[in-house]
Amino acid sequence: MVARDPHRFINELDDDALARLVARLESRARDAVFARLLEKYISALPLATAPRILDVGTGTGVVLRTIARREDFAGQAVGVDQCPTFVETANGFARDEGLGGRVEFRVGDAHKLDFPAASFDIVIAHTLISHVTAPLAVLGEMARVVKPGGIVVVFDGDYASLTYAFADHDFGHQMDMALANATFNNPRIMRDLPRLLPELGLKFVGGWGDAVAEIGQGSYFKSFAETYVPYVKRSGAFPEQSIDIWFDTQLRAMMNGTFFATCNYYTYVTRRA
Repeated sequence: MVARDPHRFINELDDDALARLVARLESRARDAVFARLLEKYISALPLATAPRILDVGTGTGVVLRTIARREDFAGQAVGVDQCPTFVETANGFARDEGLGGRVEFRVGDAHKLDFPAASFDIVIAHTLISHVTAPLAVLGEMARVVKPGGIVVVFDGDYASLTYAFADHDFGHQMDMALANATFNNPRIMRDLPRLLPELGLKFVGGWGDAVAEIGQGSYFKSFAETYVPYVKRSGAFPEQSIDIWFDTQLRAMMNGTFFATCNYYTYVTRRA
């Protein structure tokens, strides 16, 4: 069986699988390390002079809810996602947090955005490009709907760098790659974007990398494994018993303080010519 990125085919998932992904996105947002990476690039954006912001592949709306809570943003934010459940959840969270008047979430296809050209001051793709069917088509749409001189931000992981410690290094590496390939349609896309983004009329104004690493204890990578190991099992890449041994080993390492896992993440800030 071929691995299929659950986010790419999210509208084929059942309610339980959707609930697990919602929980994963929200727990990731609460993780101190990951929240720091989000805050790092949001703080670098000209929010005070950005009346309209678009978040493509918004998920549960974490990015826009974070922006809407900031004192330096007084504009309107729109989030688009292909999954109706995510959109309903995002609107619900925004209402619960008193942000309903400042953010709006709607169903839409990142490959063909339903907005006129030059509609937004800032357009963001937060952990989206690694999942989509056609990254260049999505980035082209982002470049189309941002205003001339506007900002396009792409934040995502280089999931080929994802690794968990495991005593059997060969199987550990195979499991790392299986997790990356079962979870991400484009696990190496961030390596290509410095070459591809200028071809879309997007000029680099900033870029940096960060390693998300957990040593001793695990929370971010615990949630990651709990959510996505079942997709490795469904891919048929390895016997389920081997996968269970690997996963149990990770849980024991977290309990006894010997855990290690890491993955590199990159932020690219560009401006439309």
